[in-house]
Amino acid sequence: MIAWFLVTSALLSVCMAGAWMLQRATGNAGWVDSVWSFSIGLAGVLLALLSGVAPRSIAVAALIALWALRLGVHIAHRSFTGPEDARYAGLRIEWGAAFQYKLFWFLQIQAVAAALLTLTMGLAAANPAPFPRLQDILAIAVAIVAVVGEGVADAQLRAYRGRVCDVGLWAWSRHPNYFFEWLGWCAYPLLAIDFAGFDWFWLSLSGPAFIYFLLVHVSGVPLLEQHMLQSRGDAYRAYRARVNAFFPWFPRRIET
Repeated sequence: MIAWFLVTSALLSVCMAGAWMLQRATGNAGWVDSVWSFSIGLAGVLLALLSGVAPRSIAVAALIALWALRLGVHIAHRSFTGPEDARYAGLRIEWGAAFQYKLFWFLQIQAVAAALLTLTMGLAAANPAPFPRLQDILAIAVAIVAVVGEGVADAQLRAYRGRVCDVGLWAWSRHPNYFFEWLGWCAYPLLAIDFAGFDWFWLSLSGPAFIYFLLVHVSGVPLLEQHMLQSRGDAYRAYRARVNAFFPWFPRRIET
């Protein structure tokens, strides 16, 4: 698997270089997230099927494809019909004349991150345990709930474009789409864990841990919250005071 992991890492690097050229040609850096989704989906499916065409690897490949197609198509549609993603628009202003240079290497870092995430997918497929176990069924359920939940959150947000969305899933979390994205990655360790005969399963835990770090502390919540505070002002400050940032929970009551 190590050799194929290196091959998929090189593939992801090339794909993100292509994403950089696409955003430069279109003037919309939002396209790079769509390319990232499709690229990691392709790399993950390849790693899964290279483990052998067996029920477990086919199931893992199907879950990866479902996730990548849903997210990639959603972001592509958003980039085609709307303005540039606020996070990249902010970086375009912050980086100024160095934007293209810095973005290229930023996307190569994303390629490295994607390669680390595909390792979690590959380990889920490589688990030699019989399939399906009860925890495998639970993992598939978690993955499906995550894809559906993220799709519902995205649809609710579209209806509130230009305003603070505080209804539906957004009444429980300020970033429910990111929460469900993270939840989907939790399915792969469930598929990989086997205390009896798969010593490398613990590495699969790196996937959800790493995506949580990226979403909550690097390229997700911080950049988007900064943009929302600048564009929505007091309305978003009041929303922040009521609603958790990531994990869904009951909204807090604010004394007036």
